[in-house]
Amino acid sequence: MAAAIKAPTFKLAFLGPKFWPVWLGVFILYVITWLPLPIIRRIGAGAGRLIALIVPKRARVAKRNLELWNPSLSEAEVDTLFKENIRRTGMALFETAMGWWWPSWRIKRAFEIEGAEHVEAAFAKGKGVFGMALHNMNLEFACRGIGFFHPSIAFYRKHNNPLVDYLQYHGRNRSNKYMIDKRNAKALLAALEDKELCLYLPDQDYGPKQSIFVPFGGVKETATTTATLMFIRRSDCEPILITSQYTKRGYKLKFFPALDGLGEMEDAEALTRLNEHIDAAVKEQPESYLWMHKRFKTRPTDNPASLYD
Repeated sequence: MAAAIKAPTFKLAFLGPKFWPVWLGVFILYVITWLPLPIIRRIGAGAGRLIALIVPKRARVAKRNLELWNPSLSEAEVDTLFKENIRRTGMALFETAMGWWWPSWRIKRAFEIEGAEHVEAAFAKGKGVFGMALHNMNLEFACRGIGFFHPSIAFYRKHNNPLVDYLQYHGRNRSNKYMIDKRNAKALLAALEDKELCLYLPDQDYGPKQSIFVPFGGVKETATTTATLMFIRRSDCEPILITSQYTKRGYKLKFFPALDGLGEMEDAEALTRLNEHIDAAVKEQPESYLWMHKRFKTRPTDNPASLYD
C-alpha cells in the first residue's frame, strides 16, 4: 500500500476561469449520464459520428486496422464493423463518465460477471491474479464495475490537466483498492505476491523497446510487449485474460481460463499464444475494440514500410 499513488486533492484554483471549460464539459456529461442507458447509447452513437468527422485520420486508422486484423472480412463486413466501432467510440466518452459518477446501485444493476470461477480458483491456490485486460471501448466503465466483484489494483497515468486528473483518479478509485504509477513495476509485482487482483493492458503497440514481433490476427509481425511475461515470471500468479463486453441490458466483464505455462515458454512462443487468445477474445465482439489506436505502427527494421500509408 505504501506504493499507492497519493490521491490528488481539490484546489480552490479549480474554480478559476482557466478550468471553466472543463466544468462545462463535466456538467454536460453528468446530466446526460442520468438519462436511461438506451438514450445514452443513442447520444453516444451520434457523438461517435461527430468524432469521426473531427478526427478523420483516426477513423481511417480504425478501418485500416480492421482490414489488417482480419483479411478474410469482405469490404461490406469491414464497413459494418467500422460503423459500429465508431458508434461505440462515441459511447466510450459517456461510459467514462458513467464509470466515474454513476452511483453504486446503478453500476451493479447494469453489470454482470462471467468466469468468476477462474479468479476464485486462482485465489484458492494461494496465488495472485494477473488480469490482462483488453483495450475495449467500455474498459473505463468495466474497471469501476470490477471492484464490486473483487477490488483491484492497477497502473495509473496522471492526466496533464490537474482538474481532470483529480476527477479521473477519484472516479476510477471509487470501488477499487488503490493505483500505482505506471512506471512502478516493483509495486505491481509486490501486489501480485500479496495475492491481489491486478490489472494490466498487454495488447497495444508500445514501440520497439522491450517488444518482439509475433503474429496478431492477419499481421505476422506485430510488436508485442515482453513486459507481460516479466510480470508472470517474477510473481506467483495466474495470468487471466479479461474482456469487457456490451450486452442488451448493460455490460459484461468476462474472465477467461488461466493461461497456464506462459512463463515457462520462450518469449516468441508465449506471446504468440497470448496473441492467439487475445485475437479470439476480440472476435467475440470486434466492434467494441479500440481500433483507433495504431496497433501495427511499429515495424521490424528489416521491413520498415508503414501499414497505414
